[in-house]
Amino acid sequence: MTTNLFDDFDSVSAKQWKQKIQFELKGADYNETLVWTSPEDIQVKPFYTQEDSKNTFDVATKAADFSICQNIYVYDLEKSIERATDTLLRGADSIRFSIDNEAIDVTILLEKTPLNNRTVYFNLSFISIDFVNKIAAFAANSSAKIFLNLDPIGHLAKEGNWFTTKEKNNFETLQNICAKHPSISVLSINAALYQNAGANMVQQIAYALGHATEYFNQLSYQKQPIVFEIAVGTNYFFEIAKLRALRLLFSLIAKEYEANPNCHIIATPTKRNKTLYDYNVNMLRTTTECMSAILGGADAVANLAYDALYHKDNEFGDRIARNQLLILKNESYFDKVNNPADGSYYIETLTNQLAEKALNLFKDIEANGGFLKQLNEGIIKRKIQESADASQDLFDNGKEILLGTNKHPNKNDRMKHDLELFPFVKIKPRKTLITPIIEKRLAEKLEQERLSSEA
Repeated sequence: MTTNLFDDFDSVSAKQWKQKIQFELKGADYNETLVWTSPEDIQVKPFYTQEDSKNTFDVATKAADFSICQNIYVYDLEKSIERATDTLLRGADSIRFSIDNEAIDVTILLEKTPLNNRTVYFNLSFISIDFVNKIAAFAANSSAKIFLNLDPIGHLAKEGNWFTTKEKNNFETLQNICAKHPSISVLSINAALYQNAGANMVQQIAYALGHATEYFNQLSYQKQPIVFEIAVGTNYFFEIAKLRALRLLFSLIAKEYEANPNCHIIATPTKRNKTLYDYNVNMLRTTTECMSAILGGADAVANLAYDALYHKDNEFGDRIARNQLLILKNESYFDKVNNPADGSYYIETLTNQLAEKALNLFKDIEANGGFLKQLNEGIIKRKIQESADASQDLFDNGKEILLGTNKHPNKNDRMKHDLELFPFVKIKPRKTLITPIIEKRLAEKLEQERLSSEA
């Protein structure tokens, strides 16, 4: 016989909870003391009940299926193959190859890496039908699942120019690739750019949707899922809700275009809150960000190494980043339950509020010419910059805290002689079609001042 223990207790209404809280506040104002407003203009209450989640939507997420993804930058072919092989043997489930040079022999790269039943993502700084043909030829005789992650609009937003192609334009190249290789996922949306540049969550979702809609409008779209590359920040519950809201809204929009409604999300911790000084705190930040990504329903999580800002790719940093995910999967059991956020009145309410606000912004973008038009006119960059300036002001005034940086810094830290990479915004003088959207960390100015004062 099953007994419902909750039947032994009287139900308590939201009104009763609020009355009890107000009594405990002893005259302090409830709203001023306990209610805070997020950068997305969402008022966050101290408690939520079933009454708050009456109008929420079901969002199916599969935390049990998330894969651990390792980023591999391909420059030396043999070393990259060796590194990818070692990574897979030591716990990674999938690989993301970043390739800048079209001369890289991708056939050898794929054939010599043990990729059976693995997932392979590409991050290419060029677009080439011939290069894709080589990848497709491998995929046709392999059990590996391939995601090309081609994103000309994302390249335009980040670099200020389209890819150089032999065809008339980038969309013609994409259309030819989609038509020739219908069994491979071709398209990707680099929404991580918007987060790393300072966009708030509503903007991130709306811009990602507008970005995707441009491909729906421009292409006779294939039926393979679009990949969303998402950066996850430190606002734990909001980030869970962000991924859920994105998946919900994309499904609605994709169905209108008769496209595949099931997007594929690969999540990476944001760079925006990472720091040069007291860099070990970065491991704490990336751990909670990876947790948000998993609980929010990311299909793959590619962790960011704690020293990624200032060290070149190295085995130790990669191993620590990978082991963080292995601990979450194998010791914290994050892969044991699907839809883990279901039933959380707070997360379901946040999901609904973020989705509503993002949908309104998306509709406004579409009503004013679409995402690409606003990107070309500089509107998207300006809106992101406004949000970035607001969060930068909070950081500069100590209201946005990064421990070890603008609160409780270790004055004995010395980093000047440990820099292998330039950790600040890089200016590349060049002629561009539009002003690119620039990624920038909150701590950059403060860190530059500290570096300049080091003995």
